[in-house]
Amino acid sequence: MVKVKICGITNIDDATTAVELGADALGFVFFKKSPRYVSPKKAASIIEKLPPFIQTVGVFANESAENMEAVISATRISMVQLHGDEPPELCRLTRRVVKAIRIKSLDSLAPLARYTRHVSGFLLDAYTPDKLGGTGMIFNWDIAVEAKQFGQIILAGGLTPDNVSEAVRYVKPYGVDVSSGVEKKKGIKDLDKMNLFIMRAKGAG
Repeated sequence: MVKVKICGITNIDDATTAVELGADALGFVFFKKSPRYVSPKKAASIIEKLPPFIQTVGVFANESAENMEAVISATRISMVQLHGDEPPELCRLTRRVVKAIRIKSLDSLAPLARYTRHVSGFLLDAYTPDKLGGTGMIFNWDIAVEAKQFGQIILAGGLTPDNVSEAVRYVKPYGVDVSSGVEKKKGIKDLDKMNLFIMRAKGAG
């Protein structure tokens, strides 16, 4: 069954509801320029209240290894997701790493081969020149299918309750990741949309 990550968690109500609805992982954005930024202290207070077996993912962009390790220590997150221009050697952290790749065309897959030995998987998101993620834009899913040769794929980019079933059936990814597609405003989740998204993603898988 496909795994579901709800990203951009900023409060305990959204976190616990996502878990109750069947989310496998929760994402906490530590990139300060993001409208979904959450401080390590706030993230830690949410994470300590979560039940066991839920993956918690820290999202970073172009951050130093030292700063990431400090956040890992403060929050006890399970995994790291790198959304910037991090080189493969920066993926050697004390947590498993997922490398986000922004997809513009088939050529966007060229860097993946350099990362395969260093990461647990790849998150594929739509490319925009001014944002590193959370754009709500879709990219060509044929490219996601092609990317599966490099490792486990987590599909992101413009997913919503309306298209996630089709996406899962077409791409057959390891997991799907959603943020803006289940929000009522930036950083605050719509509980009905979360429920539909998780139910349809897992039903399609």
